[in-house]
Amino acid sequence: MGGASPVLTRRRAGALVGLLALLVAYGAGAKHLPGLPSGLDVVVHSAIVFPAFAAAIWIALPLARAGNKILLVGAAVAGVAAVTLTLLEVDSAASVAKLACYTLAGFWFLTLFEELWWITLVAFLVPWVDIWSVAAGPTEYVVEERPGLFERVSVAFPNPGESAGVNIGPPDILFFALFLAATERFGLRVSWTWAGMTSLLAGTLALVWTWDSIAGLPALPAVCLGFLVPNADLLWKDVRAAWQSRREAPEAK
Repeated sequence: MGGASPVLTRRRAGALVGLLALLVAYGAGAKHLPGLPSGLDVVVHSAIVFPAFAAAIWIALPLARAGNKILLVGAAVAGVAAVTLTLLEVDSAASVAKLACYTLAGFWFLTLFEELWWITLVAFLVPWVDIWSVAAGPTEYVVEERPGLFERVSVAFPNPGESAGVNIGPPDILFFALFLAATERFGLRVSWTWAGMTSLLAGTLALVWTWDSIAGLPALPAVCLGFLVPNADLLWKDVRAAWQSRREAPEAK
């Protein structure tokens, strides 16, 4: 990942700026839109809002090839902007700043992984940690006992005609960005991975609405499955090759 730091092409940068501006505009104006019948707001989030924020991560994907320092500085700047905008009560712009912060942090996180099988292992382990966290761990405590804290750190997408909406936690966006960047870095199926993670996240939201007796569901299983399933054969080949090379290493000595 050395060499000159890549930048977005002018066309790609313009598309990213335009999409982020639309997300800010939607967040600011959603409460002024006509309210939707019960269930249709889920369709709006699943079919439009979720794919829009996921598309922003995809468009920004070339930034994942930037150096460690650039990504860290970018994440820090976006984080400071998010805190400042939150204090100024510009919530729609703050959510987009948080989206940028967590995405760049996910891109930076990828630089810590030298082998693809490390990421595969993470994708198998993370869902179980998230399930425990939502059911009886830190996430459950924050959502139930400190809802204000969760709202401050999460990315919020309001429902049309309402001030309430859907909140996505930092780990969900961070791992979405990590896995999507990993597919490009290691030559996996980028398009199918994006589609898998986005559609399974939308499906998780639909389940939350269907089972309205619960406050929420863990989203990381959807993100991880969206990465693992489209690339299963390639990941398995990599794991086998890594295992074989480790077995042969002592014999070579």
